[in-house]
Parts: sequence; structure tokens; C-alpha cells
Amino acid sequence: MYKKEKILYLQKKALEMRKDCIEMGYFAGNHGAHFGPALSCIEALACLYFGIMNHNPKYPEKPDRDRFVLSKGHACLSYYAALVEAGYIKKEQMAAFKGDDSFLSGHPGCHPEYGLEVASGSLGNGFAVACGIAMAAKIKQETHRVYSVVGDGECNEGVVWEAAMNAAKYKLDNLIVIVDYNGFQLSGRTCDVMDMELETVWSAFGWEVRFVSDGNDVESILTALEEMKESASGKPHVIIAATLKGKGVSFMEANLNWHAAPINRELYEQAKSELAAVQMEG
Repeated sequence: MYKKEKILYLQKKALEMRKDCIEMGYFAGNHGAHFGPALSCIEALACLYFGIMNHNPKYPEKPDRDRFVLSKGHACLSYYAALVEAGYIKKEQMAAFKGDDSFLSGHPGCHPEYGLEVASGSLGNGFAVACGIAMAAKIKQETHRVYSVVGDGECNEGVVWEAAMNAAKYKLDNLIVIVDYNGFQLSGRTCDVMDMELETVWSAFGWEVRFVSDGNDVESILTALEEMKESASGKPHVIIAATLKGKGVSFMEANLNWHAAPINRELYEQAKSELAAVQMEG
């Protein structure tokens, strides 16, 4: 059992990250934002950046830092929010999200000075790059770990499984992947688009697998991540985390219409009010 203080700290970070996501999405105006897929993986990124990863915002390119790749790059609001709360990005810079010449683009670019390791968004490619980074660390006998968040719909991409086979072959046990299993993708429910038993498939491809039934519970995610860090299986690791698309904002939850959309003033205020109420309860 984790100390109550640590769990409360991570929950508060997750709440602040959700608020940041709504703010940035509103700043984007008619450009819209991928609210649903960002909000579902907030707890995963909160646990990584504030409970698991070795990193330092004052020295963003330190050689022994853990690396993170958001393979489902369209969920970049969650990534930017983690970097804001960690101190890589200033609060006032959030207003530039999707603005002209902004480094806060609709998919992450490569800006290591802001903690953005890899340009991603072409689905599957970010995961493949994460496997390559882990391979490079093995070759150079470096001890840092590589973490990546992948979408469940993204697992339809062939490049995911080519890279997964390679990672298993070369025993990349320095690689920990979280599959954000929120049950939706752009064109519908994942079970309708391309139904697959993810635990079985990842295991068959030679990975150590953990299933988390509530991927929006920080204690569950943190426990799974720490177990994977301590594992001596010699295999790459994947956590399949069942999450709720649009988690935290009532009208976005499990609503495919909020996969990507602009948010108007009225709904923006409602989302802010709902998140403020959670803060008051805490």
C-alpha cells in the first residue's frame, strides 16, 4: 500500500493536468483539440512524470534521464499538461497551443529543451521509435528506461507489431509501454473496428503483460509501473490500462463526438466548473 500522501499528490497533479487540457483546448478556438484521448491517459502520465520517471526540468537533456514517447500523438494535451505541471513549459505558454509558429502543435514536435523527446502522431511510428531508443540504450550499456503511451486503436497498425517483435527478440526489458485502452478510436469503438484480445496478442509477441482494470486510478497504475520496473523477466513490458475516454468531464466521457472537437465558451465553463468541484471535494 502506498502512503496516502503520495496518492493524494498524484491525484492532485492529475486534476491540474485535466484543467490545463481544458484551458489549452479552449485556447485553440475553432482549431479544436483531441480532448477525449488526452483525458483518458492523464493518470498514466501523472504517474510517470511525478511518481516513476527519472527526469529534471532544470536539466531537460541530462544524459541519464528516462525517455518518454507519446506514440498516440493526437493526445498531446495530456503530454503538454504533464510538462507544464513538471516545470518544462510555463503556464503562460499554454495560450499558444495550436497557434502560428508555436512549439505546442497539434501533435508533439521534437523540442528537447521543453521535454519533448520525439515528434509523433503518425500512428505506430512513435512506438517504433521508442523501441529504437531502448535498443540504443542497450547497445551503449546505458541504464535509463524508456516509456511510451500507445492507443488501443493505434494497435491496429502493422508497424506496432513489427516493432513489438523486434523488442522481444532483443529483450528490451528497459522498455515499459502503457496501452491506453479507452475502447474508442476515430471511427468508432475499437471492438467494432478491429476487435482483438490485447493481453493475448501482446503476450504472444513475447512481452510481459499486466492488465489494469481501472487505468484512471493512480494507485493501480503506479503499482503496475513499479512492478514492471522491478521485474526480472528479461522481456519488454506492457501495461494494458482500461480507461474512460474523456475522463473527468461529464459530457466528454465515453462520447466519440469529443474525440476531436472545438469547445465553446458555455461548455468550457461547465468543464471548468466540474473540475473545480472535484478540487473542492478533495
